[in-house]
Amino acid sequence: MILDYFLESNLVSVSLPVMHDHVHAVMEQWRREAPHFDRSPLAVVARISRLAQLIQLELERVFEAYGLNGGEFDVLASLRRSGPPYSLSPTSLSSSLIVTSGGMTKRLRMLERRGLVRRDPDPGDGRSLLVTLTPEGMRLVDEVVPVHWANEKRLLEGLPARDRAALGRLLEAFAVSLGDVALPGLERRCAGPRDRRY
Repeated sequence: MILDYFLESNLVSVSLPVMHDHVHAVMEQWRREAPHFDRSPLAVVARISRLAQLIQLELERVFEAYGLNGGEFDVLASLRRSGPPYSLSPTSLSSSLIVTSGGMTKRLRMLERRGLVRRDPDPGDGRSLLVTLTPEGMRLVDEVVPVHWANEKRLLEGLPARDRAALGRLLEAFAVSLGDVALPGLERRCAGPRDRRY
């Protein structure tokens, strides 16, 4: 229905690929082996999953050049875009990045060891912590972000600008349908829920 809207509104110019991708071959195998099953979800879900892996490999090359991995960069970027004083609670970071508290603790330890973030007592609640971007963390993330964005732009060069915009809107609609809705006021800096130390 959403795709039909974009096609009928002439908001996306879909051109048939000259070559087929891996998922196309997988769907053909299932068509042969289990023709009675509905394979249509594969066309979207399997492609998004596979593309996520292919894209991440390309993104990691940039992060590695700066001594980071994608998860660590995500933490630094989240703090940077939160605005002054560039502090968020660990719970806010975990929720925003869809990472377990254990996974977030591991990222924070690595970043703290390198002097890129620090964990300080929350002035509003001494039992809680805030993660703050250090000057060195700010310098590094400001150096990486433009290179990262240029890399993302390179990855999308195979799609016309109009199709990229339409694809972005389709993916947003899909994300919202799965419950990934922006929290009110997210564009403004928000330290999020109080955290116990970890």
